[in-house]
Amino acid sequence: MEKINIGTTAFVYPMPMTLVGVNVGGRPNFMAVGWINRCNYKPPLLVAGINNRHYTSEGIRENETFSVNIPSIEMIEETDYCGLVSGRKTDKSDLFDVFYGELKTAPMIKQCRMNIECRLFDIHELPTNNLYIGEIVAAYTEEKYLTKDGKPDIKKINPFVLTMPDNSFWAVGEYLGKAWGIGKKLKKE
Repeated sequence: MEKINIGTTAFVYPMPMTLVGVNVGGRPNFMAVGWINRCNYKPPLLVAGINNRHYTSEGIRENETFSVNIPSIEMIEETDYCGLVSGRKTDKSDLFDVFYGELKTAPMIKQCRMNIECRLFDIHELPTNNLYIGEIVAAYTEEKYLTKDGKPDIKKINPFVLTMPDNSFWAVGEYLGKAWGIGKKLKKE
């Protein structure tokens, strides 16, 4: 089968759906963000690609903190809503029970099964989006969302992902095996 060129609107599949939390003008705000990923081990850094015009960008710059909240599929409607309306015109914080951690200025959502609190590490300005790099200060969850050995359990957290350019949400699939293990059979000693 021959490969065909589909242009430049390709995205890495899939992208985790998150709700990025910031305080703007003393008020919590949440934005749906799919362009987010871990980008460094030590120090532990996350990167979020956020359009320069978004209200959330103002909050990150104002306080130099933000949170990354992982909603479960049960929160798909609220998550999508947070991507449809701007915090400039709509107070979205009343959708959630908000709490704060160590930084005191990175609002987090109790209903989300995992929350990551970040201090701004750096900003890389790009033509349409900025890359906000945050150092993880703390991560929060409940015991019921952990495995027996104390690690986050993806099945219990039950996140969902985004695909683009079709702009669709998907549930996480089945377990396939252990990373850094499945390919060992192909390794030449």
